[in-house]
Amino acid sequence: MSQIQSLPWRRATPIASAMLARGSIIAAATLALLAHSASTPRAEESAAAFPSQSIRIVIPAGAGGTLDVIARLVGQKLTERLGQPVVIENKPGAATIIGTEFVAKAPPDGYTILCAPAASIVINPAIYVKLRYSVADFAPLSMVASYPFILSVAKSVPAQNLRELIGYIKKNPDKANAGGSTAGHQLMTALFREKTGAPVQYIPYKGMNQVTAALAGGQLMMSFLTAANAGQIKSGVVRALAVTSPARDPRFPQVPTMVEAGVAGFTAQSWAGMLAPARTPPAIVNKLSSEIAAIVKLPDVRDKLLGANLDPVGGSSKQFASTIAGDFKTWAAVAKSANIQINQ
Repeated sequence: MSQIQSLPWRRATPIASAMLARGSIIAAATLALLAHSASTPRAEESAAAFPSQSIRIVIPAGAGGTLDVIARLVGQKLTERLGQPVVIENKPGAATIIGTEFVAKAPPDGYTILCAPAASIVINPAIYVKLRYSVADFAPLSMVASYPFILSVAKSVPAQNLRELIGYIKKNPDKANAGGSTAGHQLMTALFREKTGAPVQYIPYKGMNQVTAALAGGQLMMSFLTAANAGQIKSGVVRALAVTSPARDPRFPQVPTMVEAGVAGFTAQSWAGMLAPARTPPAIVNKLSSEIAAIVKLPDVRDKLLGANLDPVGGSSKQFASTIAGDFKTWAAVAKSANIQINQ
């Protein structure tokens, strides 16, 4: 990642000032979205002809994952509805930074859009000191799907609920560890420490298969898994103690929420959605946003998302922008409080 250079305002300001600057950028981005309705005649004219050529959906990750499922579902339906081919292009690397930056710098004409996880948009800008894109470089189109985290423990851990787990960790801090494979897992663990006072050490792994194997083998105490790990949870390989969603997950109706389990204010969900480069004409943003939101409502699309353990969302550009602003504020504060920074 040596090619990623520090932004001037980040080099010149301390961490606290940088956080304030990031908050200002989000506010500016949100205001820009609210101004989309004030379309110029030229924007309206271009939207009337849009699209006149193929559209590219960039995935900042390798083929075969959750983002592929989402992008190909949406891409196929956009092709049918807009009458132009939609091409899926994987640009993995550097914790999704390479593909995300590519779209941030792409021409703002609606022909290059991003299918991004929350990590690309609200996690990376919160922890990477040297990024060549920010939240304000994107025009949110629509959230496609969301999913909660599931706090799970090894079967060898003598805790049947969250309160017992917190007590056990505090009595055995030398045994307390939590594993994950992304910066999101690291921030979730930091939020857990902050909300519970339980001194858990975070251990990074290269992939979630390694995490679940370590949990199953008892080398790891806990992890924040997702519905993608439903098989291991339902088979009893690991024990689920709480979900981070506001309400119980219908896939695990017996598992309480973090709030129900006694940790006030602990609510978090990850998501995936579509974004265009900032300065894309508002009329084109609105057109793409309404089309994607309509696609997510289609019964066959909803069934396929649910089959992939994803919760269909949809919604407007404004709604997505509000979620992004709130999530970035949350995770930037957690990163600052836990002093989590990646200087690459």
